[in-house]
Amino acid sequence: MARHSTAFGSFTGSVSSYPTNSPNNFSLTYSSIKLPSSVSLPRLNFKVKAFSGDGVSETKESSLVVCFGEMLIDFVPTINGLALAEAPAFKKAPGGAPANVAVGIARLGGSSAFIGKVGEDEFGYMLADILKENNVNSDGMRFDPSARTALAFVTLRSDGEREFMFYRNPSADMLLQEAELDFDLIRKAKIFHYGSISLITEPCKSAHIAAAKAAKDAGVVLSYDPNLRLPLWPSAEKAREGILSIWETADIIKISKEEISFLTKGEDPNNDEVVRKLFHPNLKLLLVTEGPDGCRYYTKDFNGKVQGLKVDAVDTTGAGDAFVAGTLSQLAVNLSLLEKEDQLRDALRFANACGALTVMERGAIPALPTREAVLNAIFKSVS
Repeated sequence: MARHSTAFGSFTGSVSSYPTNSPNNFSLTYSSIKLPSSVSLPRLNFKVKAFSGDGVSETKESSLVVCFGEMLIDFVPTINGLALAEAPAFKKAPGGAPANVAVGIARLGGSSAFIGKVGEDEFGYMLADILKENNVNSDGMRFDPSARTALAFVTLRSDGEREFMFYRNPSADMLLQEAELDFDLIRKAKIFHYGSISLITEPCKSAHIAAAKAAKDAGVVLSYDPNLRLPLWPSAEKAREGILSIWETADIIKISKEEISFLTKGEDPNNDEVVRKLFHPNLKLLLVTEGPDGCRYYTKDFNGKVQGLKVDAVDTTGAGDAFVAGTLSQLAVNLSLLEKEDQLRDALRFANACGALTVMERGAIPALPTREAVLNAIFKSVS
């Protein structure tokens, strides 16, 4: 089928470029690609996504992922390996874990929305525009006239790993109130995704709990990425307590090895028995990300590991969010993946590639890949 070679051959843009408002979100298969018999490529089945005349996507309720929480500006140094005070310049990059996931899903051809609060300032307006440019539903976004959009300065070590300095005392995202929530949008979701930063202070904590309850009561699948940022919490103990306070309501949880060590007070994150301690009775899927080594997955019935793609890391900011976007974009279309190990492994192979491509550029949202870029990377890795 000629369309396969066209889909791979026509992608010439960088992984940081924004997608065009084009309705060519068709399903892709690999039936015409000859690969070694030992290689398995993901069986992806993205639904067609329609666009209105103004270029804003029309939400597909059956596969909508609503992401709740913070959206902010990351300032990333142009040179790795320097302390913040030594960095000669910074690149301004939109970010915030839940917003990253929302944009990541839209870039991959899925349907997403963002609920959160930014300042009624130039950065807030810029972030709102970025959501619209990326076809993310922003009906649930609010603007606060009395608080600024959050900022984060990110120190990059020579290996691309990060340290954070936050400016949010308070920032607008911390001031979202329950009365400002778009409950209709929440109830339309197939998946409701969130982190733990929105649990740190009131009134956002109460808004978070109310939003998650509304989603749960409507039969929406709850997806949780704790996204531990210790400097934002009053103490390590408060962080552990806050993260675990909503643990057993989630259907899907994604954590890193570092977060396993933190939550289990130093136990070995590589030990399956340790990980299983975090698996609660109602959990459908627990994912453990391992950076360039890929990920591990745990369900009630099976568990395993999926290898990642090896790339040269420039900035790891947003890699975990890209992985989550890659996973949720497929689960939103087909939740039965949670019960079919072979298909889940294919989905996670795709998600690993999403994360790998993201570390090759500076910043989170600017680096999130398109579906074409991900499929191209997977094809190259096995050909």
